[in-house]
Amino acid sequence: MIEAHGLVKRFGSTVAVDAVGFSVPPGTVFGLLGPNGAGKTTTLRILATLIAADAGTASVLGHDVARDAEAVRRSIGVVNGGMGLYDRLTGRETLRWFGDLYGMERAAIDARIERLSEILDLGETLDRRCGDFSTGMKQKIVIARAVIHDPPVLFFDEASSGLDVLARRALLDFARTYPSSQRAVIWSTHVMSEAEELCDRVGIVVGGRLIDEGAVAELRERADDAPNLEEAFFRLVRRAGLAGEVAA
Repeated sequence: MIEAHGLVKRFGSTVAVDAVGFSVPPGTVFGLLGPNGAGKTTTLRILATLIAADAGTASVLGHDVARDAEAVRRSIGVVNGGMGLYDRLTGRETLRWFGDLYGMERAAIDARIERLSEILDLGETLDRRCGDFSTGMKQKIVIARAVIHDPPVLFFDEASSGLDVLARRALLDFARTYPSSQRAVIWSTHVMSEAEELCDRVGIVVGGRLIDEGAVAELRERADDAPNLEEAFFRLVRRAGLAGEVAA
């Protein structure tokens, strides 16, 4: 579903992404786990065609992110913790507008809205103005907006930031059930418990580098049978000589 090889991105003298590579098969939630500033968001922005890599290659569903950006954009949905909504639109108007942008017919849009309302329990959010929403209600519409066109690939970038416990649980449950034989998810987070609960495989990113990757059990085993993912993370970071990056 997703392939990345040797991705590099520099901002001036700062190397934000340093030769990052990984593969995400269908049916998988792949976690990018690391502290703030580790390069996770920059990596996702490259995959989402929002910025260009300085070196390396990446593809989504076989579409090269540099040469076939439009096809990539049709194939993905993106959810993060800071996405805004238009305050004067209702939830339904927001979703219809984005469905129109994807070239969907109105009947298909409305059918999809009803299906998403069942999955995400949108309820009153559909017919209230977004400016009146709580943070959790906004995030539900943001998720629905990202998947209105039923994309095979979803990127979540620190998507649970600021959510209360109920909204966070709904978000994690949605991400967990989304992958299938034709779908995959990348979940970017600095929260160890989220990655341990949600992800089939995890890539540890520190200082712009992917220092290790594998199933949670594999990472714990490689970290001298660490009792949990958090301890495995710190042991593997120290082993890579990057403890200072985490402390910073």
